Amino acid sequence: MRLIQLLEHLNYTCIQGDLQSDITDLIYDSRKVKAGSCFLCISGTAVDAHTFIPSAIENGAVAIIVEKQVSAPDGITVIQVEDTRYALAMMSVAWFGHPAGRMTTIGITGTKGKTTTTNMIRLILEKAGHKVGTIGTLGAYIAGTQIKTKNTTPESFELQSLFCQMADAGCAYVIMEVSSQGLKLNRVAGIQFDYGIYLNLSEDHIAPGEHESFEEYRFCKSLLFQTCTHGLINRDDPHWQEILKHHTCTVETFGMTKESDLYATDRELTKGPGFLGNAFRIHGLADARIEVNMPGKFSTYNALAAIHVCCKLNIPMSCIQQGLREASVRGRAEVLPGPRDFSIIIDYAHNALSMENILTTLAEYKPNRMICLFGGGGNRARKRRYDMGEMSAKYADLTVLTTDNPRYEEVADINKDIQKGLAKYNGPYLEIDDRAEAIRYCIEHAEPDDMIILIGKGHEEYQDIRGVKYPFSERQIVLDYYGIG
Repeated sequence: MRLIQLLEHLNYTCIQGDLQSDITDLIYDSRKVKAGSCFLCISGTAVDAHTFIPSAIENGAVAIIVEKQVSAPDGITVIQVEDTRYALAMMSVAWFGHPAGRMTTIGITGTKGKTTTTNMIRLILEKAGHKVGTIGTLGAYIAGTQIKTKNTTPESFELQSLFCQMADAGCAYVIMEVSSQGLKLNRVAGIQFDYGIYLNLSEDHIAPGEHESFEEYRFCKSLLFQTCTHGLINRDDPHWQEILKHHTCTVETFGMTKESDLYATDRELTKGPGFLGNAFRIHGLADARIEVNMPGKFSTYNALAAIHVCCKLNIPMSCIQQGLREASVRGRAEVLPGPRDFSIIIDYAHNALSMENILTTLAEYKPNRMICLFGGGGNRARKRRYDMGEMSAKYADLTVLTTDNPRYEEVADINKDIQKGLAKYNGPYLEIDDRAEAIRYCIEHAEPDDMIILIGKGHEEYQDIRGVKYPFSERQIVLDYYGIG
């Protein structure tokens, strides 16, 4: 493809060279440059790729895209832009032939619930007979085939590549989690989402290298509603009006109050062997009774978002109802099967807020006891450990401290930090370092109507210990204990 075609939607200055140059690849890692490549110099938080221009040229780059003044040999085309990340996104869209335009695109943002809502929508659309692609925390899925990704919202070139693969595979819809970092770093630039969904906002990702303040975090979330055609908004979230402050899309709302375009009433908890869920009635855009195979009020909100977009897509209500009855997401309030009179739930919660959400949600079902099993991530903020210990002591009847991903720290040191949080409410606890042994202990000592909540690992299938990722699936440990699967 000629360079000038890749630059068609950019403002740029040609410092030197030939805009008609033939480009064989777009590369932003100088180590991957080959003959005929266009090298984009991304200024990262740790590394500035402008310093790698000489090696990129030595490896065969014929064009470079820069933000700064640089020098390059004659014969090398140099293009200067304001933002090379934005340039990478727009050039990637052109490189792959605008693949998003071949599908209906649904972007979901919010602090919590993106993965669950994505999978709810996917299952409903599949029940209606459609091929679907998804992109998010659990990787990318193209009509059921998994492709691992590095970030919740992949870098723009990888994202456009996935879109192209999905469109070529015949996917009519793509649903993706749109993270605040993905919006901040222009990973989704050049995509006009057909539908943007806002779930909720709470303090998270406020740290060096992420967001400098809650206001910046909120602003980045709001950018989705300047890049979508139709916005579907959780009206019950206290930040919804700030999220829409600069919106350019049409707006409809969902929630549990009658002011919303789609709202739920008569919510009730449902419970059975290996099952914790919700049932409610919807009004407004549609009228029907809905059952959701996931616990908690937050699952009701996630389901409302899924119902709302599927109603806009004219999906039959029978498919919506069936999809939500069967919906589940690995590691997200996941109730495991097994021949027993108590419940085992896996959840990915790895901070105090998420932990409080899952524990208060499960408390609604009035268990005999709540037994909370978790550890702490090594080489991470120690305050998170204290706070998680405090939450477990506050809501659980027993805490079982064990190993999570200790990385380069000692498990005993991590657990000492957690114990300081437990002490605030004098929470009873015991320690079993081997996580598999700890899980089996909880099962063998459970009483009728207990809930065992396995916190922190969620969908992960490894333990990170001193730089080595050892295979570990707590889900499989439970299933093996009962001889299932």
